[in-house]
Amino acid sequence: MIKRREFLKATGVGGAAVFAGADPLSGPAFGQDVKTQAYAAKDYARLLGTPGFSDALLKNHFTLYQGYVTNTNKVLDALAQMLKDGKTAAPEFAELRRRLGWEFDGMRLHELYFENLGGKNGIDAGGKLAKKITEDFGGFEPWQKDFRAVGAMRGIGWAVLYQDPATGRLIDFWINEHDGGHPAGGRPLLVMDVFEHAYMIDYGLKKADYIEAFFKAVDWTAAEARLA
Repeated sequence: MIKRREFLKATGVGGAAVFAGADPLSGPAFGQDVKTQAYAAKDYARLLGTPGFSDALLKNHFTLYQGYVTNTNKVLDALAQMLKDGKTAAPEFAELRRRLGWEFDGMRLHELYFENLGGKNGIDAGGKLAKKITEDFGGFEPWQKDFRAVGAMRGIGWAVLYQDPATGRLIDFWINEHDGGHPAGGRPLLVMDVFEHAYMIDYGLKKADYIEAFFKAVDWTAAEARLA
């Protein structure tokens, strides 16, 4: 049986690999030659100059994100080709199908993270998000204490404030390895990257200082807009 790492290397798909960009791809679907639209990396240059985040840190982070976009396209294209070729029973198909969650969620979580950065004002105390947080956590401070504690946990991952669509309740979740720990159907409201690449250039091992800088830079308008 082909080894996972060897196969990913051979196909050009790797979690740590960074690619310059993605060209439009065409791939078959369900046995037909159907043109598929490649995902395109978004431009977050507006975040350069954000207090607490050096331009060097942000530019490196943007490049890493672009790699997830490119790899998502590569995996989808390879899976479509294997479907057309009748190779869905091959171990390579299963390995790439498992890989898709890592690449896709790595792309999407970074977009949510960048989009809730760049704010200059605190949360609107009279807004619907602040009211909902107070309703579910007993106040903004108790929630913030909980969210900071999630982000400060040992290990790599994400801290995400989710809304349960079944009840509307807000819950803080720890997401590990991009694709592990998401509540089914949950709506992400606030996303904080706590992989080392998100802060070590500026803060070294001082994750708490990074979390402090993150809260000063949250775009609460973006987070509130996600609330159902």
